[in-house]
Amino acid sequence: MFFVLIQRIFWEAILDLVYFPLWWFTGGAKYILIKCFSLLQEGNANLAPGVWLQNIFVPMYGQYDIQGRIISFILRLVQIIARSLALLIWLIFCLALFFCWLILPVVVILGLTNLFI
Repeated sequence: MFFVLIQRIFWEAILDLVYFPLWWFTGGAKYILIKCFSLLQEGNANLAPGVWLQNIFVPMYGQYDIQGRIISFILRLVQIIARSLALLIWLIFCLALFFCWLILPVVVILGLTNLFI
């Protein structure tokens, strides 16, 4: 009984080692891609450049005179540019996170082979 149990554990460990790269680059990559997309959506919800763009011509604080409209337009334009730039940086971060996920096993294997050489 003990020998059968050890043999089963050994074969499952071998199968897990063989299945791991397949899972990492398919199911795991899909999971991380969904998480990265969720992070991007959260960043868009927090920064909301689209909301600022929709209201670019709406005067701030009910200032409907010409000076209020000009100041509101300029401030909103600056906000749209800054928030869009921040969202672009957030997108680059999310993509870098996804590519780090893909490259991590290769880096580990290269590091292990260098360690044992």
